[in-house]
Order: sequence, then structure tokens, then C-alpha cells
Amino acid sequence: MAETLTAPPATPTFDAEKFRATTRSQWEAAAEAWDRWSPLLARWLGPSTEAMMDAAGVVPGARVLDVAAGAGEQTLVAARRVGPTGHVLATDISPTILRYAQAAADRAGLANVATRELDGERHDLLPAASFDAAISRVGLIYFPDQQRALAGIRHALRPGGRFAAVVYSTPDSNPFFALPVGIIRRRAQLPPPLPGQPGPFSLGGEGVLARTLEQAGFRDVQVRTIASPLRLPTAAECVRFERESFGALLQMMSGLDADERAATWDEIESALARFETREAGFVGPCEMLVGSGTR
Repeated sequence: MAETLTAPPATPTFDAEKFRATTRSQWEAAAEAWDRWSPLLARWLGPSTEAMMDAAGVVPGARVLDVAAGAGEQTLVAARRVGPTGHVLATDISPTILRYAQAAADRAGLANVATRELDGERHDLLPAASFDAAISRVGLIYFPDQQRALAGIRHALRPGGRFAAVVYSTPDSNPFFALPVGIIRRRAQLPPPLPGQPGPFSLGGEGVLARTLEQAGFRDVQVRTIASPLRLPTAAECVRFERESFGALLQMMSGLDADERAATWDEIESALARFETREAGFVGPCEMLVGSGTR
């Protein structure tokens, strides 16, 4: 009898288009909360935001591209830096979140801000060499094709212009986020990330961010580490922040029913309680990297 050969099961592949569609819908849903938490974002990410602005060369009169701008808290920082003779274009995959960004700029009297719905990998659609600086705060890590995204950003930058991005470092330096990710992955029975799959720590390993920028053709690449503890009154308040606003966590939980999601958040709160003290409240360890390079 001839031996029957059975082909090995196909290795799962990352579905980038499905990821983009899910990401867009999650941020559409979380837009109001991300805007509402803007004061916390300003306090928490203020030092890394200022370092990003410095590294990108956001100065008076500059034209700035803000990639994956979200509700625009850092967009307003850039707009105030460049002043009335400068300009900031905020782009994002979510039109709803951009409406919050534009409304924030209008309330602040910043007429030098415009918004455009645009996938983070399609900045090649912008006019070439039309910006002096480009920034992205906690956005690049979630792009399925980071090299394509960086190529589009380089296209939009003038020669000599600089790009700077804020990303998370490693999971062990960011337990306020890594613990929830691990708990959700276990409870939702999610497999390890597939090759090429984006995520919060996709650029945080030793030398990874610098190599990624250099591979994209940026020169004079620099990476700076910024301690960014997340301070809130209680661990429960941290869970509320993450539950309402962290699209990545919501996306991971999409396959769980309501009861299991509630139980998962309860476990996350218990795990994060280790970072809460009576004296200091909740202080979630967090470390950001600010990477930059010249076009």
C-alpha cells in the first residue's frame, strides 16, 4: 500500500487588512474616551512628548506632520511651538477621533491646525517634501507595515527634515501595560504574536527602533530613553483609563463575552494593585523610547 503523505498544517499568517479594519473601528469607538483622558495623557506623556518635539525640530514657523495623532493632545503642543507662521497637519485612521482633535484646536484658538483622515502607511499620498518635521506618539508600533509607513513619512519630509516617534520600550519596563496584555492573551487563549504582527512592544527591544529607522533610510538616528511613570489615584482608576481608551486591549478582548471581559478586568485590577500605595497612590512603571532620524 502506498504511503499517504499529509501536508503539514499551514502556518497562520498575519492578516494586515483585517487588523487595519479592526483598529479603525476600535479607535472610532474609543475616540470620546481618548479625548476625555487628554489631561492625563498630557501629564503622563509630557516629558516624552517634549523630547519628541525637540528631536524632530518642531520650531517656530515649521510645517509639522503629526502621524496617528489621535485626539490631538500632542498636536496642540506642536501647534503652539510652531506659532502662527507654522502649520500642523494631524492624520489618523479614525475620522471620529480627528474631529475631537480639530475641536480641541478650535477651542484653543489654534488656527494653524488641520486634520486629514489617512492610514498611517499612506503618507505617500501627501505632496513630496512638504513638511519640515514629522512626529508620531505611540502610533508607529501599531502599523502593520512599519517600513511602508516610514517610507511615506520620508516622502512627505523635505530633505534635512526630521522624524521623531515615541514608542514603548520592553514589556518588563512597562508592567502597567504588559500585565494586562498577558492576562488578556491567556484568558482569550490568544496565540503568540505572528511574525510581522504589530503591537505595543514591537519596537522596544534593544536596538530595534534604531535599526528600523535606519532601514527606512533615515540618518543621524538617535534613541533616547524616558522614564514615564503613569500616576493615578488608584489601580482601579488605571483600569478605568485602560478599559475606556486602550484600543489595543479592547481589540484583544473582542472574542470574549461580556462576563468574561468583566472577569478579565477584575484580574487586571488585582494584578496592578501591587503598584498602589497609600502614600503615592498608583504609580505604574512605564518607560518610553524617543527615536529620531533625518530625511
